[in-house]
Amino acid sequence: MSAQQASFAEFYAQTRDDCLRAVFASIGDRQAAEDCVAEAFARAWASWRKVSAHPVPRAWVIRTALNLSVSSWRSRRREVAVGELTEPRGGWPPISGSQDTDSGIMTILAGLPLRQRQVVALRVFLDLDTAATAQALGIAPGTVTAHLARATSALREQLTHAAPEEHDG
Repeated sequence: MSAQQASFAEFYAQTRDDCLRAVFASIGDRQAAEDCVAEAFARAWASWRKVSAHPVPRAWVIRTALNLSVSSWRSRRREVAVGELTEPRGGWPPISGSQDTDSGIMTILAGLPLRQRQVVALRVFLDLDTAATAQALGIAPGTVTAHLARATSALREQLTHAAPEEHDG
């Protein structure tokens, strides 16, 4: 195995699950997320010299996967009823070695606007900083901060209302 192949194989093994989790949280469709992430990794391999030199290669993969998702949606938007796009399909992907994620959280995340889901996925699931998230999504760092603040506020409100009240006695 060449050094380039070994480098990519290590990158893939270390980041695939995180990338899939972030894309799934962003688009809400497990199968589409798996397809987009697989294609993004294929493109990363095809351009590995360039991608490996990127400041945050996993952000490059996520951005590519999200772009593929948008391209796919645009190509089929006339074929899919609008009502079908509002509900996420599929459950949380069973990712090897991952921590279990509450399906209730994923349901609440699915209710957020797309850009807020993307910011949460990159900042929380991938633990990217604001600058890397902004670069991955092609937006300003201040916009990342604003979307994250709105998303966390909405999530906090939803989780507070969803939690059962505790009674003493």
